Amino acid sequence: MSELNRFNDVLTELRKTTPLVHNITNYVVMNNTANALLAIGASPVMAHAVEEVEDIVSISSSLVINMGTLSKNWVEAMILAAHKAKELNKPFVFDPVGVGASKYRTETAKKIISTARPNVIRGNASEIMALAEITNSTKGVDSTASSDAAISAAQKLSNELGNTIIISGATDYIITQDKINEITDGDAMMSKVTGMGCTATAIVGACIAVESDYQLASTVAMKIMGSAGNMAAKTAKGTGSFEMSFLDSLSNLNQLQ
Repeated sequence: MSELNRFNDVLTELRKTTPLVHNITNYVVMNNTANALLAIGASPVMAHAVEEVEDIVSISSSLVINMGTLSKNWVEAMILAAHKAKELNKPFVFDPVGVGASKYRTETAKKIISTARPNVIRGNASEIMALAEITNSTKGVDSTASSDAAISAAQKLSNELGNTIIISGATDYIITQDKINEITDGDAMMSKVTGMGCTATAIVGACIAVESDYQLASTVAMKIMGSAGNMAAKTAKGTGSFEMSFLDSLSNLNQLQ
């Protein structure tokens, strides 16, 4: 079976099974990521109350933790959810937004990872490098480095954690120990719309819900993002219409090419 056929099998399975994806994500992008998950065929639930996160993890197919907007209660919810995902062997993707920008963010990221090893971590180059303790050069939530600059950091993380690391950027790198996939699809306009990285993490959450080969699932997720970005850029007149066109492209995406 060709690699492209395997990609499309994951997309088909995603649309066929509509997995419930539990998101503890930041309030800046909550609506965007929920709509993106619906558009690609998944079923999103956005639940962060400490009183219910364990119950929601129990009925979900996968867990997404995005630490974009942190607070004491949200961190408590993330830890409870990660622990429950580990207990129930639910696939779990972690987005360490802005790690390295503050001591609180770095400590929170380490606490989440030590509670339950994420099956996949997705971040920009600066976040992956900060997480690997190579540098603390993160500028807020934006990367200060190109994605290829973080490959060695991602390999270090993947070897330490035994999981898949995604570095997103102009070229996306999906790294599991010594294996590296590259996705060069996408459009520069994607970097001008808030929450595109968070959306990528949510779609990874949908793909790992239906495909246990996390390197493959993560590659498909980034391929979906790139393909939808390319389609959207063809009709968008600016970043506002691009955002709407991107959702349309996700919902109309039937085959990856």
